[in-house]
Amino acid sequence: MFIGHYAVAFASKRFAPRTSLGALIAAASLLDLLWPIFILLGWEQVRIQPANTAFTPLDFVSYPISHSLVAAVGWATLFALLYYAFTRYRAGAILIWVGVASHWVLDLVSHRPDLPLYPGGPRFGLGLWNSIIATVIVEGLMYAIGVWIYLRVTRPKDGIGKWGLLAFVVATAAFYVANIFSPPPPSVRLLGIGALVLSSFLVLWAWWADRHREAR
Repeated sequence: MFIGHYAVAFASKRFAPRTSLGALIAAASLLDLLWPIFILLGWEQVRIQPANTAFTPLDFVSYPISHSLVAAVGWATLFALLYYAFTRYRAGAILIWVGVASHWVLDLVSHRPDLPLYPGGPRFGLGLWNSIIATVIVEGLMYAIGVWIYLRVTRPKDGIGKWGLLAFVVATAAFYVANIFSPPPPSVRLLGIGALVLSSFLVLWAWWADRHREAR
């Protein structure tokens, strides 16, 4: 999933209005922010294999530190505790935890059986990615609903809050569509760098746009 994770972040604003959309997106996509770092460090492995599934050419060989269920719960707890330590905002900390943990659940739906319960443990996945049409429908609906909820509970304070957010929503959807039709990445190293740069950029963009909005 990609925009499916972002949908969770957008919808979470309903329950934690004081938490930045940037923080909520960072939580929902945290495992995918850590994964390219671990790939570049050689701690986890991915193989570029065209037609691995209909939706992605990536074969996730080993990623227990970022994407096992045990690791996801650990990262969720760590991120939530750090957030609470800095903000003392309980609702936000809870939604941060939910956002990180939800990543594994949504990946369970989309991935083929490559998600481990724990390092070295059994792997699971329901394989939504075996159908491009089904994947786009599910994630597209999730994204639309998430954005709709966010727009219902916030309003722009200025032009950046209106147009900056609109540009973010459109650009994120465009990146998603472009990824479907793009050729496989030329190397694992470029894949890791590109994934880390893009994910970090989108988190900062969401934080910036959200600063110019307020709760209704």
